[in-house]
Amino acid sequence: MAKLKDKVSNTLDEARMLVLGAQVLLGFLNRAVFEPGFEHLTRHAQFLIAGAIGLMLVVVALLMWPAAYHQLVEDGEDTKAVERFASNVMAFALLPFALGLGVNLFVFVEKLKGTTYGVVAGLVAACVALFFWWGWEFLGRAAREPAIREAREMSRAKGDDAEKKTKTKDKIKHALTEARTVLPGAQALLGFQFVTILMESFDKLPASSKYVHLASLTCVALSIVLLMTPAAYHRIVERGELTEHFYGVASRLLVAAMIPLALGINGSLYVVLRKATNSVPFSIVAAAAGLLFFYGLWFGFTAYRRGRRRAHARTHESAPRMKAV
Repeated sequence: MAKLKDKVSNTLDEARMLVLGAQVLLGFLNRAVFEPGFEHLTRHAQFLIAGAIGLMLVVVALLMWPAAYHQLVEDGEDTKAVERFASNVMAFALLPFALGLGVNLFVFVEKLKGTTYGVVAGLVAACVALFFWWGWEFLGRAAREPAIREAREMSRAKGDDAEKKTKTKDKIKHALTEARTVLPGAQALLGFQFVTILMESFDKLPASSKYVHLASLTCVALSIVLLMTPAAYHRIVERGELTEHFYGVASRLLVAAMIPLALGINGSLYVVLRKATNSVPFSIVAAAAGLLFFYGLWFGFTAYRRGRRRAHARTHESAPRMKAV
């Protein structure tokens, strides 16, 4: 049975895998809106692409959420709660991922063969993804339960799954892994934002959209700078040593980088939706709702959980003192 620190590490690595897949699909959807062929799609296909962008942003927000939760709520410690939280969030993120994949295939096949074939292709793609990401796992879970239960009993007997004070080197490893989870999404978005400027359709955007695009690009670039800073700091300042001070720096930079990243993501969402729907009010509301969703997940809920956790810890600390009195 895997030790708790290894389970947390593996969970973070799996989140990186999912983010890499999500960033490709999100990058294609964002760029598609500015391609000349977008104007030739049916109106419902254009709105479906806008909806798929929203789905993939939900996926990205969910997959990056465990990084903020781990650092803000658990203080980088390896706990059963963070491993369970990250696993549940990643499992839920696969649902909008599968739907976004289905929408993409629908648009492509509809353009080639018509609406009926597009609907069938989109449904098949979504169902196949859901089967391999959810269905197969639930079918195999019952058969594997006795072996997993036995392995967990052995692990408990050896103390492998006990929550212990996490070593500094492991906390640093997790913080850097979480930075690598957030970084690919930011890099893909920045690449899209730079290439969009060179497209002919960008020149036709209203001046306000161009300024929003520039502000969003700046926010994402700042986020990438912050995410890459721990690597330079570790080598130049800490000389490669694994210190508690460096963990604190890396952890704070990771959380700080997510603040402008959410602004950049939802600024780009406004520009894309305005281009796709020609509706300024809808684009503003959608971008504002997206920003609230990102900040609510990454900072609002985590702040709430952090407060609850610390209040719980204070209650347990005061209980023995009251008994002693």
